[in-house]
Amino acid sequence: MLNVTEPRQAKLSGATTLEITDITADAARIPGFDAHEQVWLGRDAVRGLTAIVSIHTTVLGPALGGTRIWPHVSFEAGVTDALRLSRGMTFKSAIAGLPLGGGKAVIIADPKTDKTPAMLEAYAEMLVALEGQYVTAEDVGMTLADADFLAERAPNVSGTTKGGSGNPSPFTAQGTFLGLKAALRHRTGSDELKGIRVAVQGLGSVGWSLCEKLHAEGAVLTVSDLDATRTARAAEKFGATVVEGNAIVAADVDIFAPCALGGMLSAETIPLLKARIVAGAANNQLATAEDGKRLVERGILYAPDYVINAGGVINVAAEMTEGGYHVEAVMPRVEQIAGTLTRIFQRAEREGRTTDAVAEAMAREIVEAAWT
Repeated sequence: MLNVTEPRQAKLSGATTLEITDITADAARIPGFDAHEQVWLGRDAVRGLTAIVSIHTTVLGPALGGTRIWPHVSFEAGVTDALRLSRGMTFKSAIAGLPLGGGKAVIIADPKTDKTPAMLEAYAEMLVALEGQYVTAEDVGMTLADADFLAERAPNVSGTTKGGSGNPSPFTAQGTFLGLKAALRHRTGSDELKGIRVAVQGLGSVGWSLCEKLHAEGAVLTVSDLDATRTARAAEKFGATVVEGNAIVAADVDIFAPCALGGMLSAETIPLLKARIVAGAANNQLATAEDGKRLVERGILYAPDYVINAGGVINVAAEMTEGGYHVEAVMPRVEQIAGTLTRIFQRAEREGRTTDAVAEAMAREIVEAAWT
């Protein structure tokens, strides 16, 4: 494991302008820190890179987690995002039965205007320096083409064209779809979607694919997205009702499926929910730990995000296996998401706990067993 407190350049080639610094001690004072093993800051003023790589744990294996490119309002907000997401990746991999730890990277930049080949080259140098600790893949703002670009320059990149697993979004969407049906079945006794009203927030790759699956089984869709062209397409293709912005939280539907950025479920928004089920692909859906209790108090069944959206990481992880990537080995594991969620729902009811608390307990039990 790397162990430095000064800018690291020893493993970097050429006259690099990249500096890598251990900021774990500073990160420990930020909300979201949970005994993280290491938090790294990569800065390259010349090439426009500010990247945080958060490694929650490597107890089960190398820390796997995507790279998010997003224009956070502050550096601390970016670190907080990386901390929470990396912890979620630990839980996600553990519950999915993957021999991987949890990590996440956040590049503070606007992917539409700031993402350049030079910036990605600088980030690739950072990945090289962290080889053995962290493996990355796609996330918000990071495309398959970007992953391929990084993989040409760094060995610790998965979810690539060359590796075979490619875009993880269809697998994330499939797992979310199956998990949504499992939640519906647990709540109503049937997973029949015809006539069920579903609000999908966010029409990126995952959200759009989820809409396709829901529409094919007769669900009635309400959608929202920051991109008006996407919502217009959804209205045309799926007959979806379009809702502006965060008003979708209060839509009169049966199921709310958040598929955009996290933190949507909060003390302010939960009282507005009319849906009786929350089952979507977004990470970190609960703004605080108390929000799981708020959902229970309102009689709303919550599918923990890092369980229902694990299809993508299952697919990416398959690229890292000794025998290489085979899609035939991926789909059966994605299909297990529904059964895992059902066990969480049942255990939560037996123990009088929230579903997110039960899911976290299950994940921590797996990680702690690996210590012994």
